[in-house]
Amino acid sequence: QVQLVESGGGLVQAGGSLRLSCVASGRTFSWYAMGWFRQAPGKEREFIATISASGGDTSYADSVKGRFTISRDNAKNTVYLQMNSLKPEDTAVYYCASDLDETRVLTSPRYWGQGTRVTVSS
Repeated sequence: QVQLVESGGGLVQAGGSLRLSCVASGRTFSWYAMGWFRQAPGKEREFIATISASGGDTSYADSVKGRFTISRDNAKNTVYLQMNSLKPEDTAVYYCASDLDETRVLTSPRYWGQGTRVTVSS
């Protein structure tokens, strides 16, 4: 089992920045690819970004490319999502997810955190 705990959400004005963190426990963190997803009110959960186990490969949804950056620190068992130039449409609950490779993270990750809420005011 892998346990994931997100933090860092909050209220920010449009154009501002936030950094989300997700701390993993339970298994060897460096074995697992990680991802971030979000779910806005009344909408389905959507993919935001993934990062490989080593951190060498990343991918992003078009909606956040150039504004968000996913990274990880395997020594701290933590994955981050740096969010810049935030827009009101970025308002959502943000979840981190984990599985053994990026394809599984993209399609049906086995492990999920509980989410952290981000609200961007206009």
